[in-house]
Amino acid sequence: MTEKMTGGEAIVQSLLVHGVDTVFGIPGVQTYGFFDALHAVRDQIRLIHPRHEQATAYMAFGYAKSTGRHGVFSVVPGPGVLNASAAVCSAYGASAPVLCVTGQVPSDFIGSGKGHLHELPDQLATMRSITKWAARIDHPAEAPGVMAEAFRQMSTGRPRPVAVEMPWEVFGMAAPVETPGTPAAYAQIAPDPDQLEQAARLLKHARNPMIMVGSGAQHAHEEVRALAELLQAPVVSWRGGRGIVPDDHYLGFTCAAGFQRWAHTDVLIGIGSRLELQWFRWPDPPANLKIVNIDIDPTQMSRIKPAVPVVGDAQAATRGLIAAVLNDGTPRASRRLEFEEIKTRVDAAITRIQPHLGYLQAIRQVLPRDGFFVEEICQAGFTSYFGFPVHTPRSFVTCGHQGTLGFGYSTSLGVKAGNPDKAVVSISGDGGFMFGVQELATAVQHRLNVVSIVFNNGAFGNVLRDQQQRFDGRSIGAELSNPDFVKLAESFGMPGYRVGTPARLRQVLERALADDGPALIEVEVERAAEVSPWEFLMPPSQRAQKA
Repeated sequence: MTEKMTGGEAIVQSLLVHGVDTVFGIPGVQTYGFFDALHAVRDQIRLIHPRHEQATAYMAFGYAKSTGRHGVFSVVPGPGVLNASAAVCSAYGASAPVLCVTGQVPSDFIGSGKGHLHELPDQLATMRSITKWAARIDHPAEAPGVMAEAFRQMSTGRPRPVAVEMPWEVFGMAAPVETPGTPAAYAQIAPDPDQLEQAARLLKHARNPMIMVGSGAQHAHEEVRALAELLQAPVVSWRGGRGIVPDDHYLGFTCAAGFQRWAHTDVLIGIGSRLELQWFRWPDPPANLKIVNIDIDPTQMSRIKPAVPVVGDAQAATRGLIAAVLNDGTPRASRRLEFEEIKTRVDAAITRIQPHLGYLQAIRQVLPRDGFFVEEICQAGFTSYFGFPVHTPRSFVTCGHQGTLGFGYSTSLGVKAGNPDKAVVSISGDGGFMFGVQELATAVQHRLNVVSIVFNNGAFGNVLRDQQQRFDGRSIGAELSNPDFVKLAESFGMPGYRVGTPARLRQVLERALADDGPALIEVEVERAAEVSPWEFLMPPSQRAQKA
């Protein structure tokens, strides 16, 4: 069935058909037609408009990572796209299904180089360099097909950001458009049964298997846990895989605990993971280590070169591997006592990473088990990789290997938009928080009730430490002059608090979460008292090699 609609309306109809309920965006002259179409369906799609274009993409990222659904944002072309690009890079690196809807100069000016408003030399090429797929919609009638392909790209294979652009005048152009129908179910790559059988035979003789998980296994958490219990294998997560197996389960290992088993590992099973710990952060692998790699991305196999490559969806492949192991194996005795002893020993060792471990423990004591914790690049954030217990899938939100400073607070607002009934806590250093400080206004205006905890040590702490240690005590560009964060929060219309001990943080955080409104808590940190967490993130020999 065809219906006359504008280009903007055609895009919005496709969003509705694909189940989108939230768009993060800032309107501009090139995209007025899109936002006017959103106004017509404002009872079905909520628009959240932040105060910086970068935040639109971070919020879509947080929404996608915490819900498993598509995150959608819209910015103007040219500088708008470039402002959002850091967040798009994060989404690409962390495998998040994020859709960018942007404009373009009028059709007659594309590629002309005349300097039309917001013109880039080749915006489509720019977007294709940081997304999985990008396309232009040159006429309203093309919108349903192009949008369907955008959602297919996000929903099949490795989830990553995609982008669509539409010329300025096409957003408002009316034409007959084929009404988009309900999308069909997307078929994923099916794992090869022979490879699963080969993996099962390898595991049959494994004495100390280890499972390493990343964000690609979040939806397969039940299967991963069943496989781990069948093999009595510790499940180690670095960042993206946190919470797949709860940290209070005897098989749920942080990177710090997992390292204690690394030298004894004979078969490593990677599931939806880059295996960064294996190839980058931990010392040379144990002798005769064999790798079984389960990943939806075929290119992962050429990077890791596993003994058994299994290309396929993590859930289906892990389920198939369980069946193959059951057919070709015998039950294994529980290693609960052995593994609990390792975890207890590591928990005791990491207590020296103060003051941040104490603050993280205070947060964990207050945050509900299914509450969301959004990390940030700071000393407390690094410590959280191993020092903050995570108990549920998707509840630890990280920017992954891009390490984008300033990602945390904006992303947490997207997490809250996607999970309005769950508690959300964001942690940041003072340096990173100031990258997105303007989004305090967004939190208040849209009632995004995130509690932001800002650790204030008056510096880009990691940079300052590295400069002092590596350059004979010299430092440059690392020390910061900050506002009064409490007064700053209050000026935006939210309560601000200042604390100096973990006990006080626990008390104030409990109150802030109970109040169920946006809030900011400043944690005063004595810079000289901070203990570096890096010994538990990368062993000393590796740090020297990678520095």
